[in-house]
Amino acid sequence: MLAALKSALATLEIPPEKVVISSGIGCSSNLPGYIRAYGHHGLHGRPLPVAIGIKLANPELVVIVTAGDGDEYGIGFNHVVHAARRNHDVKLIVMNNEVYGLTTGQASPTSKVGQKTKSTPDGSFIYPLNPLSTLLGAGATFVARGFSGDPKHLSFLIQEAIKHRGFALVDAISPCVTWHDIYDEVRQRMYKLEDSGHDPSDLLSAIKRANEIEKIPLGIFYRTEERPSFEELVSQEIGREPPVQAVKRLSEQQIKSVMAQFY
Repeated sequence: MLAALKSALATLEIPPEKVVISSGIGCSSNLPGYIRAYGHHGLHGRPLPVAIGIKLANPELVVIVTAGDGDEYGIGFNHVVHAARRNHDVKLIVMNNEVYGLTTGQASPTSKVGQKTKSTPDGSFIYPLNPLSTLLGAGATFVARGFSGDPKHLSFLIQEAIKHRGFALVDAISPCVTWHDIYDEVRQRMYKLEDSGHDPSDLLSAIKRANEIEKIPLGIFYRTEERPSFEELVSQEIGREPPVQAVKRLSEQQIKSVMAQFY
């Protein structure tokens, strides 16, 4: 995952000072500490609200959230749904391993029926969440799925997500080698949407592909540029400039005066 993200940012030639990565809690959420960019490591399930605030404050930044399935599809899923619905220009990369890996392998929202974990020793009997079809129904404008075992393809998906105007989800299948090592199983079931004739502008086809069970499609399920991002609407419809623009007009003395209030 780290290699794919680094490759995507390098390929797009985005300067490190233009990138902010926000993360929550989990094995995946240590990622900001291993990449040359601004980073935020916060509360479990809450990296998206922080990322949204950063993007609203300074739309010139590329804002990326890196998190796990427990973080973003569990406690933080309400933020994910509404970020997609509002089309915030934030990119969400979820490392989906179907378990709570950091806390030693309990069932997560994406654990399959029958999956044996520390919290479901007899097998889970709860139907797993399908984040792709859920977000497609919520109005997401970019939905993709990659695989940590194919960093080149995953890098391509991240690049396309970054270039997209609006919210983008990249669900990255990332089996946990300690608590849920299913690399061989998922490799046998995967295929790439771009090799199947799938049209990513077709929403109904995207929903159908997202609900496939026997096979695991990888690639861009859906992408549309027809809706403006939330940040564009704030600027165009409300006429409110981002805070970073207002700060740029302040004199050095004014900035010192503001900062003095916090000391």
